[in-house]
Amino acid sequence: MAEACPAGATIGALLCEGGAVLRAAGVEEARREARLLVGLALARDAGSLNDAAREAVSEEQAARFRALLRRRAAREPFAYIAGRRGFWTLELAVTPAVLVPRPETETLLEAALALRPDRASVHRIVDLGTGSGALLLAALSEYPAAIGLGIDRSPAALEVAHRNAAATGFAARTLFALGDWSSTLAPGSVDLLLCNPPYVPSGEIASLAPEVRDYEPRAALDGGPDGLAAYRAILPDLPRILALGGLAILEVGAGQAEAVAVLGSTSGLVLREMRQDLGGIARSLAFGVAEKGVGAPPTTD
Repeated sequence: MAEACPAGATIGALLCEGGAVLRAAGVEEARREARLLVGLALARDAGSLNDAAREAVSEEQAARFRALLRRRAAREPFAYIAGRRGFWTLELAVTPAVLVPRPETETLLEAALALRPDRASVHRIVDLGTGSGALLLAALSEYPAAIGLGIDRSPAALEVAHRNAAATGFAARTLFALGDWSSTLAPGSVDLLLCNPPYVPSGEIASLAPEVRDYEPRAALDGGPDGLAAYRAILPDLPRILALGGLAILEVGAGQAEAVAVLGSTSGLVLREMRQDLGGIARSLAFGVAEKGVGAPPTTD
């Protein structure tokens, strides 16, 4: 039996209404998301709302909430509705021009810090397919001696990345360029390369959650027939652009780690680490350049 929502224009009534509408729309954690929407509509901390259930809201506030609720019930991602998303230690602007940054992508930063723990040792960071700039800006927050370059083929995405660089205080240490992967980079110019390429097989996009399938940019998702097209384009050029001792860390989709490791090996790279996300999925591969045909064995985490 459906929950009976309290009468009247109160925070509790909005929370109940929102939860019911989102559950009917198939949104997971509907009550939590309703609380986030009420917090957004009221410009309040969502965590404080359960203790304010009897507090009255104005007609204007209720109307603002219902406008947001309609968007989320249509399965628009909350991050696009709010216009922001937390990633690593940063709060970033996001729009439908860029992927919503996800927690699993933070494994690339964890790998970088594990393999390059000396924060003063990294000077040149490149983020291929930078999108919102999330990976690049998070890396710059950890490596204070570094400057960064974000490359993307979407002008709209680069506008978002520029905005985030300014908002996070890293504008003076960042450059952004319109381009396709690493072809314009100079030989030996990169100490740390980060990349979250499109890796969803084309035939699987239709089966993704509506939030992803219908709203996030397809060009940032579609990895070609087997999901590996971007890796075939990126990996062969890495031995040319990585500096001595340089590191390239790439995100991979579920079940793709072995295939990408093989592509890296045939490109003259050595797998330094394979790292799992919190769900136990091999999510990031860290590569270095083989030195005189000898490479250290990879580690797993």
